[in-house]
Amino acid sequence: MKAIIDNKFEIDLSKPIDISIPLSNTDKNPIAWYIEKPQIEPVKFGDWIGKVSEGSSTNFNNIFFNPHGHGTHTECLGHITKAFYSINQCLKQFFFSAELISIQPESFANDLVITKSQLEKALENKNSEALIIRTLPNSESKKSKNYSNTNPPYLSEEAAIFIREKGIQHLLIDLPSVDREEDEGKLLAHKAFWNVKDVENLNKDARLNCTITEMIFVADEVADGSYLLNLQIASFENDASPSKPILYKI
Repeated sequence: MKAIIDNKFEIDLSKPIDISIPLSNTDKNPIAWYIEKPQIEPVKFGDWIGKVSEGSSTNFNNIFFNPHGHGTHTECLGHITKAFYSINQCLKQFFFSAELISIQPESFANDLVITKSQLEKALENKNSEALIIRTLPNSESKKSKNYSNTNPPYLSEEAAIFIREKGIQHLLIDLPSVDREEDEGKLLAHKAFWNVKDVENLNKDARLNCTITEMIFVADEVADGSYLLNLQIASFENDASPSKPILYKI
């Protein structure tokens, strides 16, 4: 099945490129922020167990997980504001032009940081609604890594401001956060991207319709370049939701 976009671009909808990481209750599930792996287990009522292999007519599982720490998730500015904002209310469109770039973070004061100059060089005159950042090296271990207490790479505040000023509305990255793991609660990149100046009294020009998606994985065979992004979320009334970003080659 194919679709024509703006009478210019042909998209083959039969060839989706899934850049999400599935959530499971195994040790292969990625973890961040010092929590344990997700729990997926059958409901139990006395001697009844919601599992066909245990004699039930259906599989009937409870799932306990944290969207921020257990895999691919999309968040709105409600992640950092005193007032409640829901990803289900902030994200109302789901298809976007997207640019995929690969960047090797630079060493800075014992950290690895994605800088403004790296983004300027990678994007040049390219413009899109969404930006997907694949960090190098691109190990398969990203799909099962425990990031807690590892000080992963992150975006500099200047890089996040550049992304915002370039008009990019949706940022996707293969790291557990756009900010430093331990940053004394400053969250400089989050605030810069969403243009949040005061978390208690939200400024009128804060970017309510913009999102950050973290903990994706883009395989090496997916080339840098332009794509159509379908950003899928579950309908949670929460600051974040597990998500399934899908790319289509243009």
